Amino acid sequence: MQLSIHCRQFVHGCIGTLLLAASAAAVGDEPGKSVFLVVEDRRVTAVNAETGQFFDLDISAKEVIDRHITAKAVAIVVTNQRFAGVGVWPSGWSSVRRMAGEKVVSVEAEDAAAVLVTSDRVLTFNGRTGAWAEKRR
Repeated sequence: MQLSIHCRQFVHGCIGTLLLAASAAAVGDEPGKSVFLVVEDRRVTAVNAETGQFFDLDISAKEVIDRHITAKAVAIVVTNQRFAGVGVWPSGWSSVRRMAGEKVVSVEAEDAAAVLVTSDRVLTFNGRTGAWAEKRR
């Protein structure tokens, strides 16, 4: 009888260790890069590899792409007229107009978030919600 109790404790201990190892592995398995950009003269196409969707951002005749940046789940395009962001969910472009004379100081993106610092504002874009937020400087 005592042997079976020790066996049961051993089995429970092994199962607990396996479950703990499996949950640690699952936490460490971050999703890979999902958002990519194809930049052309008059169009930027966002590719959402997670959903298999493509979203076009048309660039107007007087609009010029200044820079673009991508991270795992977000991409930002800066033009002379607007800031445009796209993320994994909900998919599609979301834009904020640039203010007259506004200069870009820096653009950063990591995981599903982006931060733009300009001469007039600090803007954030959330690639999971598709929402922009801003604060005047």
